[in-house]
Amino acid sequence: MRKLGVLLAVGLLTACGTSTVIREGGSTRPASTPKPGQSVTVQRGDTVYRIATSNGISALDLATWNNIRAPYTIYPGQRLRLYPGGGTAAPARPASSSTASAQRPAVRPTQSAPQPAAAPPVSSPFRWQWPTAGQVVGRYVANDPTKQGVDIAGTAGQAVNAAADGVVVYSGAGLVGYGELIIVKHDEQWLTAYGHNRTRKVNEGERVRAGQQIAELGRTGAARDMLHFEIRYNGKPVDPLTYLPAR
Repeated sequence: MRKLGVLLAVGLLTACGTSTVIREGGSTRPASTPKPGQSVTVQRGDTVYRIATSNGISALDLATWNNIRAPYTIYPGQRLRLYPGGGTAAPARPASSSTASAQRPAVRPTQSAPQPAAAPPVSSPFRWQWPTAGQVVGRYVANDPTKQGVDIAGTAGQAVNAAADGVVVYSGAGLVGYGELIIVKHDEQWLTAYGHNRTRKVNEGERVRAGQQIAELGRTGAARDMLHFEIRYNGKPVDPLTYLPAR
């Protein structure tokens, strides 16, 4: 059992040998490659970041796909999905190498794993609000792990507001590429993420109301002043413009 906390941020910034280039102060986020049907069993000393980068997945995706909340504690024997889906990860004893080899189907190098359906939910129980004022300068693209939300340009220091009622489940800077990040859980299926803030104004466990200021817009982890905003359903990103009111 190991807590990430600040160590996660340090590990993300200092890791080497991954397939994604991460530049301090840049807007690049680790690209995820889901592996439908595959999972890993946590070994002693493993962290969310170590497992994620070893499998070509961002730490945020691995955490949300498995309903792992801050401070991102995982346990030896716990089985983690390497693909999106509902439910939570359940503890399991690791299988022997011979058994695992026999059960895992071989995949030829020329084959590509099937991608999960990207269709967003038809409806949402919330009346979403825009989290900040400004022009949309980056849009969501289905099945593109580098475009999992929208980027909204603005002026440093302007208000970033909660898009709906919820509880803050993460407030920190431990996920590389997102800068000062806030994640709000709205119910068991829905959450929102607010990245690149200059200042965070809420703490983990704090209940917030729709329209309440939770941060100041900034450029931490980005090349310009902007808010990176995501809406996720059961851990999977959906297009925020599908749910936000027209303006």
